[in-house]
Amino acid sequence: MSVPAPTVSPSVPSPRLSVIICCYTTDRMEALRAAIDSTTAQIGAADEVIVVVDHNTGLLERLRTDDTTRRGVHVVPNTETRGLSGARNTGLAAATGEVVVFLDDDAALEPEALAGIRTRFARPELVAVGGAVDAQWDGDRPPSWFPSEFGWVVGCDYRGLPADGATIRNPIGAAMAVRRDALTVIGGFSHQLGRRGTFPAGCEETLMGIALREHFPTSDIVRDTAFRVRHRVTADRATIRYFLHRCFQEGRSKAVLAALASTSTALSSERSYAARTLTSGLWLHRRRPLRALALVVGFAATTGGFVVGTVATRLRDLPREDSRR
Repeated sequence: MSVPAPTVSPSVPSPRLSVIICCYTTDRMEALRAAIDSTTAQIGAADEVIVVVDHNTGLLERLRTDDTTRRGVHVVPNTETRGLSGARNTGLAAATGEVVVFLDDDAALEPEALAGIRTRFARPELVAVGGAVDAQWDGDRPPSWFPSEFGWVVGCDYRGLPADGATIRNPIGAAMAVRRDALTVIGGFSHQLGRRGTFPAGCEETLMGIALREHFPTSDIVRDTAFRVRHRVTADRATIRYFLHRCFQEGRSKAVLAALASTSTALSSERSYAARTLTSGLWLHRRRPLRALALVVGFAATTGGFVVGTVATRLRDLPREDSRR
């Protein structure tokens, strides 16, 4: 279902934003500064920017002595378990705005991106928004073998995503915004899921979306392409090795998600993606055999990861709701 962006009435106050950028390595300093610069250029006087450093003392001190804090950016250490979920929860705890906006440390906002969020959240029934994530490849283009259906491998948009304004199950983590009170009610992000350093796990945003719908069944989560970022994709992520590793770990994460979620429809989007997007992709890439092969191999690696993850989670007998924090 497509939901048009509302026209903001002067009587509707614009929500205060807390933009949270999580980082973990000095290797991304250039991209991190671009993310911070693109954010500070768009925030209002009542908004705030919070940079959360994930268990890296050197990076924390470097940012605190950088010119970052002189621009009103709050730099804080992750006080929870190492990993992206813990860092996001730390940012959530420090935030004071009505809406928390999460950006990756290698994703820079496009001009007017935050204005799109303010417009969308003029609707009181809206609980979360997913943005558009454009891949910014080193070398300006993806490898010739890379299928567009697998943009999620590098944390970006992919063929098959719903249209602008459509209802979605969950946003892509590089660009998402959530009402702070609602995210606090569901306990933030699960430590059972999410990236840890360079280990490419995921699905914490998916569990968040599922939990938001369970707790707030009359609320909406929509995609808004006006909330757009450029997500840098470095050369080390443009390899077959990374592609297969990421697919396998995504499959394992989906197995953990299925164990943690309290709904049998947790993987409904994945089933639709496999049945529609991937099958149509084979026809679309029929004259590009390497892309078609990558599509098949990527699906096989993801399925293999899911099988391995399912066995592992059953052996561990993961609890459902208690594992959210």
